[in-house]
Amino acid sequence: MAFLFVAPETLTAAAADIAGIGSTLGEAGAAAATPTTAVLAAGADDVSAAVASLFSSYGQAYQSLSAQAAQFHSQFVQAMQAGAGSYATAEASNVAQTALDLINQPVLTLTGRPLIGNGANGAAGTGANGGAAGWLLGDGGAGGSGGLEQQGGTGGAAGLFGNGGAGGAGGASTVGTGAAGGAGGAGGLLWGQGGIGGTGGSGIDGGAGGVGGAGGALFGIGGAGGQGGIASTGLTGGGAGGDGGAGGLFGNGGIGGTGGLSSVGPGGVGGNGGAAGTLLGNGGGGGVGGFGATQGGDGGDGGATGIFGGTGGAGGAGGQSTNALADSVGGNGGQGGDGRLFGNGGAGGVGGVGGVGGVGGVGGVGGVGGVGGAAYTSNILMNATGGNGGQGGTGGTLFGNGGGGGTGGAGFVGPSSAGDGGNGGGGGRAGLIGNGGAGGAGGAPGPNGGFSGGNGGNGGDAALIGNGGNSGDVGLSGAGTPGLPGNGGLLIGTIGNT
Repeated sequence: MAFLFVAPETLTAAAADIAGIGSTLGEAGAAAATPTTAVLAAGADDVSAAVASLFSSYGQAYQSLSAQAAQFHSQFVQAMQAGAGSYATAEASNVAQTALDLINQPVLTLTGRPLIGNGANGAAGTGANGGAAGWLLGDGGAGGSGGLEQQGGTGGAAGLFGNGGAGGAGGASTVGTGAAGGAGGAGGLLWGQGGIGGTGGSGIDGGAGGVGGAGGALFGIGGAGGQGGIASTGLTGGGAGGDGGAGGLFGNGGIGGTGGLSSVGPGGVGGNGGAAGTLLGNGGGGGVGGFGATQGGDGGDGGATGIFGGTGGAGGAGGQSTNALADSVGGNGGQGGDGRLFGNGGAGGVGGVGGVGGVGGVGGVGGVGGVGGAAYTSNILMNATGGNGGQGGTGGTLFGNGGGGGTGGAGFVGPSSAGDGGNGGGGGRAGLIGNGGAGGAGGAPGPNGGFSGGNGGNGGDAALIGNGGNSGDVGLSGAGTPGLPGNGGLLIGTIGNT
């Protein structure tokens, strides 16, 4: 075997010498340009003029060739310099890798894990777990996807700094429920994001999505939950979305996974959002409910905030029903995440068609209740009522306003019949100091048949100091009842407006 030894510093020095030679030749050519390209005639006769013109043409030809040679010379020097740089980079890389191997090898031998480096990915179709990253720095390896009816592998954990590996997708099933997706790996101890949960496997019924990995213990965002698997003919329906991972001491919670679709049964439930970091951060939003034939999946609940601030995650929207040949119900919206010592509650999720809006989260400012879903029915002779709006969230224990109630869903719109509008959600109760939330408006009735609009929601009450919430209006063009205004505070405050 032949070996080639190159000294990068020698190549660099040679390139500099050749560049100097080219510079010297260029200066000499420039100095000779004027006397050789414009030779003066020795006399005024034609012969002298012809001789001068001939020698001038020789000088001009030399200058043209000299310019081409200078260009080639410059390209040659650049090639030598680039080659020297490449050799130097390769040499430095080899030295760095050798040094890293010397450091990693004893740690790997003693602990089974290197000091620096990414974890190995699990092989596809095996459900193998992703490898852990180096103790100091590196990302966890991704979990391998599962084989037939095999759960996906768990993502590898990071070290002190790094992101967790993604969970592997669950294997499909032809005779039963698809396998669950693997959980995401945890983020680094000091900093890092949790890995995403794996997607649930498809099957007669869908498999559950994997849970998102926890964020770094100090700073880190929780990983998103995996999507639920798709169902084909099963009555259990689509797989549930995976829950989002929790944030670190400081950080946001991960988003919940979307519920799986189902062509025959109900849609999968959306995963819950991950809780925020213990001290500070926003809760993760709840996952959207999956679309289903008989019923849309419920949206996931939003995650809670950190102790000292943030906003609760919004509740996930309820899934829609896809069956136009039978009466069907939309999924309910998820509840908004609660605020803790300081922080606002998250908004409730919107109800799917026919579904109820989610309740707003408790917090410094209570979350707004979700809007109720509009009604739907396949039978034009039947009445279908819109979903009720969600209740407004309660204000914080000491300070905080109640959240507003959600608007009721609209009644069914058909050619010969119409349903009632959904009722508006009640306003949230205030904290010790704060105003009550306004009641939600009732949903509008369907236009054909003169059915009632939804009742308005009641305004939320104040506690000690604050005004009561305004009452919710009745649904448009309907005969519903408006809500009652909220009471003012015991010490200071007025009743809400009607």
